[in-house]
Amino acid sequence: MTRIKICGLVRKQDIDAVNIAMPDYVGFVFAKSKRQVDEGRAKLLKACLNPSIKAVGVFVNEDIRTIIKLCCSDVIDVIQLHGDEDDVYIRKLKSSVPNRIIKAIRVKDQDDIKKAMHLSCDYLLLDAYHEGQYGGTGRSFDWSVIENVSKPFFLAGGINCSNIAQAIEMHKPFCIDVSSGVETDGYKDPRKIIDIVARVRQT
Repeated sequence: MTRIKICGLVRKQDIDAVNIAMPDYVGFVFAKSKRQVDEGRAKLLKACLNPSIKAVGVFVNEDIRTIIKLCCSDVIDVIQLHGDEDDVYIRKLKSSVPNRIIKAIRVKDQDDIKKAMHLSCDYLLLDAYHEGQYGGTGRSFDWSVIENVSKPFFLAGGINCSNIAQAIEMHKPFCIDVSSGVETDGYKDPRKIIDIVARVRQT
């Protein structure tokens, strides 16, 4: 069964909504973003989160020591690397903490996915490539390039209630990653969160 991650939570209301909807993962963005949270805010949000939902920390070229600290203090359960981190970086992280690692790949074509297959991460996250941006644009890429992906992957970028069933049925990702697709006027919308999680469970 495909899982779902609701990314970019910043408010207590967001946590209340996911505790009702019960996605598999939520994302706290520590990288520079309009959805950025610091350690203190993430700690408060995690304390209110249903323990069965895993908290993913999203980082862009972060100091490894910062990530290790957040893992060891149980602020995050899973690590998502969304920058230029290479396999040396990933291996160093894996030797330091037991937390699973997601490596985001900004996909221009099928070669980008093929090159990422050798990485030591536990999961890939396939997102749209946009010049000068590391992700979080809310735009999708050409899903037809997703073929023969042997590593479990998260599918991100422009996914919402109108195309989520197609994404799951056509490409069978390990997990769907949604952020702006469950927002209204730039804020997480509880009704959209509950609706999209229900759609994933039904597909």
